[in-house]
Amino acid sequence: MAVPKSKVSKQRRNKRRSSVWKLETPNATTCPKCGAVRLPHRVCKSCMTYGKLELNKIEAK
Repeated sequence: MAVPKSKVSKQRRNKRRSSVWKLETPNATTCPKCGAVRLPHRVCKSCMTYGKLELNKIEAK
């Protein structure tokens, strides 16, 4: 059975659980076609384009 070799202090435990070291949120970019703010590598929700592709033909059910 696994037994810890020594006690983990509260400070060390809390450092491990903190969110300081985690990744940052991605920066927002502007759409080159309409200028709306969007996340990178995602479809623009206002004009429904991704790069040079236009996705207006896809309809929601």
